[in-house]
Amino acid sequence: MKLLIRNLDRTTTQDELRTLFEGYGVVQSCTIVMDPATHSSKGFGFIEMPKVGDAKAATINLNGHTLGANKIRVKKADDKVESTEKPNE
Repeated sequence: MKLLIRNLDRTTTQDELRTLFEGYGVVQSCTIVMDPATHSSKGFGFIEMPKVGDAKAATINLNGHTLGANKIRVKKADDKVESTEKPNE
């Protein structure tokens, strides 16, 4: 299950974020989105956890958790629809 983590402190590292979520289970991947021009954090990232139950527990327990100077927001990431796909008529 892929989770969206918003309101990250700009100084939060991927290692810090991964460690926080590993308290709830295996973390398959951890990415903080970076601005290509400034190479600084955009304040959000993604965590992928293979077990849905672990991801749900992390979401419930970490939404509103203070990490760095900010209270993070955690929710299930929406699946993107490819721009080449046309909506069903």
